[in-house]
Amino acid sequence: MIFGGRKEEDETVVAMLASAIRRDISFGVLLPDQKLKIEALRQSYGGSNHSMRETLRVLAAEGLVEATSQRGFRVMSATQADLKDILLMRVETEKLGLSRALQRGDVAWEARVIAALHALRRAEAAVQASPDDVTALEWDEACRAVTEALLSACGSPRLIEVAGKFYNQSRRFRLALLREGRIDFIARAQRQERLQTAILARDESTALELLEDDIRADLGA
Repeated sequence: MIFGGRKEEDETVVAMLASAIRRDISFGVLLPDQKLKIEALRQSYGGSNHSMRETLRVLAAEGLVEATSQRGFRVMSATQADLKDILLMRVETEKLGLSRALQRGDVAWEARVIAALHALRRAEAAVQASPDDVTALEWDEACRAVTEALLSACGSPRLIEVAGKFYNQSRRFRLALLREGRIDFIARAQRQERLQTAILARDESTALELLEDDIRADLGA
């Protein structure tokens, strides 16, 4: 019982550290290809050597951090080739997930999608009115919630996990577009309204086309 409690505590610390570092990679506080030294990270984020190393392993599994040949770690690169590859994987996994969800989803799934899209509209209004790190993070989380809702009825936890991995890898590209003022929120709102209509009508071809358009616009492609 004692050892089990310690394990849960360690897992909680790693989850908190991973969330903080994941956020800072997404916002560009930690730059692409930047070396990540355990002691420096501990001074910034806390934790022990063991918990920080475990955190970096978690982020490496997500594709946000890379283990180097010198047994250290660095932030994953963010080149145009990386963006193109991440875009490909997001389009393929999310379209597959939505296709399956449209075949299996019930009224409760439709309600989750509608609620997530409504929350996203409010988050987009907030980030446009007051663009700062807080509203940007809330907007990003609302975007993630929409993706999760769309795929939630696909019937494949592994597919959802893989889609989430590539979503995380795409965050810094999308947040960079937000910082640069290159997101067309009017076009996004119109596209998402049409996507909701297509989902409720179970119009799969239109829904998948709109989802791909949304992902591409989301990453400036």
